Amino acid sequence: MDLKWVDRSACRGIDPIIFYPVTDEEAGPAKSVCSECPVQADCLEHAISHREHNGVWGGATERERQRIIRRRRRARTMGLPLEDEIASLSTGVVAG
Repeated sequence: MDLKWVDRSACRGIDPIIFYPVTDEEAGPAKSVCSECPVQADCLEHAISHREHNGVWGGATERERQRIIRRRRRARTMGLPLEDEIASLSTGVVAG
C-alpha cells in the first residue's frame, strides 16, 4: 500500500477530530482543509478503495463517498466515462 501522499497532505498535524464530525452538516471545517490539499484526489481514492466508513476523506463524507461509488458502478455498467469527483465536491454537487 503506497501512502507517500500522506506526507504532503494539508491535514498533517491538524487535530484529527475535525475529520470525524457527528453529522454531515458539521463537516465544513474538514472540507475546508481538504479543498486546499494537494493530495485530495489521492486521499479520496484511498478512502473509496479501502471502504473507509467514517470521517471526511478527500473532501467527501461517508455519504458522499457512497454516492461516488454508486455513480461509478452505474457508469461502468453503462459504459460511460467517470466524472471528476473532486470537481463535484468543490461545487458541492455530488449526484447519485
